[in-house]
Amino acid sequence: MKNILTAAALLSIAALAAAPRTCNLASPDGRLSVVVTCDKTLTWQVSVAGETALETSPLSMTLGDGTVWGANPQLSKASTGKIDRSVPSPFYKRAQVTDRCNTLTLTFKGGYGVELRAWDDAVAYRFVSTLKGNITVAAEQAEFNFAGDLEATVPYVYRKGNSIESQFFNSFENHYTRGPLSKLDRERLIFLPAIVTLASGCRVCITEADLESYPGMYLLNSDGGNALRGVFAPCPKKTVVGGYNRLQGVVEERENYIAKVSGNRAFPWRAMIIAENDKQLADNDAVYRMASPSRLADVSWIRPGKVAWDWWNDWGIYGVDFKAGVNTATYKYYIDFAAERGVEYVILDEGWSVRGATDLMRVVPEIDLPEIVRYGREKGVGIILWAGCAAFDKDMENVCRHFADMGVKGFKVDFMDRDDQQMVDFIYKAASTAARYRLLLDFHGMYKPTGLQRTWPNVINFEGVAGCEQNKWTPVDRADQVVYDVLIPFIRMVAGPMDYTQGAMLNATRSSFRPSRSEPMSPGTRCRQLAMYVIFESPLNMMCDSPVKYRSEEECTRLITSFPTVWDETVALDGRMGEYVALARRKGDVWYVGAMTDWKARTMTLELPLPEGRYEVELFRDGANAAKYAQDYKREVFTLAPDRQLRVEMAPGGGFAAVVREVKQTEKQ
Repeated sequence: MKNILTAAALLSIAALAAAPRTCNLASPDGRLSVVVTCDKTLTWQVSVAGETALETSPLSMTLGDGTVWGANPQLSKASTGKIDRSVPSPFYKRAQVTDRCNTLTLTFKGGYGVELRAWDDAVAYRFVSTLKGNITVAAEQAEFNFAGDLEATVPYVYRKGNSIESQFFNSFENHYTRGPLSKLDRERLIFLPAIVTLASGCRVCITEADLESYPGMYLLNSDGGNALRGVFAPCPKKTVVGGYNRLQGVVEERENYIAKVSGNRAFPWRAMIIAENDKQLADNDAVYRMASPSRLADVSWIRPGKVAWDWWNDWGIYGVDFKAGVNTATYKYYIDFAAERGVEYVILDEGWSVRGATDLMRVVPEIDLPEIVRYGREKGVGIILWAGCAAFDKDMENVCRHFADMGVKGFKVDFMDRDDQQMVDFIYKAASTAARYRLLLDFHGMYKPTGLQRTWPNVINFEGVAGCEQNKWTPVDRADQVVYDVLIPFIRMVAGPMDYTQGAMLNATRSSFRPSRSEPMSPGTRCRQLAMYVIFESPLNMMCDSPVKYRSEEECTRLITSFPTVWDETVALDGRMGEYVALARRKGDVWYVGAMTDWKARTMTLELPLPEGRYEVELFRDGANAAKYAQDYKREVFTLAPDRQLRVEMAPGGGFAAVVREVKQTEKQ
């Protein structure tokens, strides 16, 4: 009998040991909850206010030796904690970012763990390795299983061939597709961020953060089900210089793994940002919070600001005695304009160095670059140079040293068009090298931001957006930029700043718009373009049109050049994804308000986040005839009503911009 009891006890202990173990994590306000289950596989599940936001979904990493982190996980320790801190953010949409969350750290046998965090507006996890030496990551499993055939809003990779491999080479620019999960294209990759809408209307924005020495994540629904699964580009084995004007690294062969990394490291965050209403997405700090802290002790030399840009307006100068183009006289004209208007920079875009040479030291004879830099310095205007990725990478240290010694202030690096580990390593190398020479970087042809602007603050802007340049060649019926403009504040901008390159002075209605490469225009009203300088986060902010046009539009130019590009405070006032958006931003004691609508005329009544006081408003709104003539606008100056509400009518494709200043009470004599 004794032996039978002993055997029964042992079986009970074994059964208990084999039982799934769950660990729980909740956001500080209790609305978001995460359940992690350690069974045959490692899974997580997320709910918001009792509604399932994410069905049970597996997570794992497979190493090169066949070890699978997350398969039959043996949990050795689970610990919880809290973070409550303020993060300085000098080149951002607010001066300080509040990072307040609850944490769960799981440590497993085998040299790995999983960290989870829950904020009031987001949840995220990441793998952590404590192994010594280097390891190979063969694959990662990141799945997002949803409770039903929910609506998704996704940006597909712009297809360049039928294979997944061909889609890894892309510029991360496309408009959004909306539809049920089951109807997503089963053969097309989705780049991040992407949104899934829950049955309650809550938005779930999927993205990643702190991407370093690791490939970026795409999503794919390959079976028509309710799940989105992570896809990662394998590490390049062989690349050659080629592509556009021999400025790109073209992958000819790939390895059978996605990354080789240090064994002691944290991997990128897999994040779900959850919003009960859309305006919460238009002002969200989740990616910035998850990024690694700044690696620069001194950021005093970093100067955000506006940039007079040549390429979009096709060097469109006229009424002068020289032939406009890529030459010294043209750039001195741009510098004169920038100096007159207090614009901090002029960019020399593609064409200043010899095309096809993949060599930034070979300047075209029409350009006297030292003279242009000297002239800019004399006028108080910095010079930024455009550079193709392969040319910049060819001799990066020498390039940065040479042009920094000349007095150049930074580079706009373009045509990366990949996010495999090799390219991500290039991005970090470029950031650190440029920082040593006190050079700014603006990355174009670039994947979405993942917090790099916090880690390396000299990286001051990113493209990864189908910006104003699309208007040069894309008709409205093929890609509706006006609708796109009121989608990206809720999706793309969640990831971080975006170099949309706004500021068009030639504006058109839906029926009158036409693409033009030599004299481009924008769909939507003039005031819509003005509003973009408030709504779009952009610390290095282009003025895309010609100095000639800006000089002929004195009022609008004065307003544009008065807008700050970094802010002390941001408040999302109202918005609905794909329909309209309104934001207020503060710099010092002045508030700036911007709003845009889709092709529907709309009246907005906004309650401004102002303390008690008397305020004067300078308002630029759509004119009475803006629905027919998109350049029509009206400037008004008035005292804000005591209820601090601003009511403005917008034309189809319209918008408005306002500057709000407190009227100081003078002392009685």
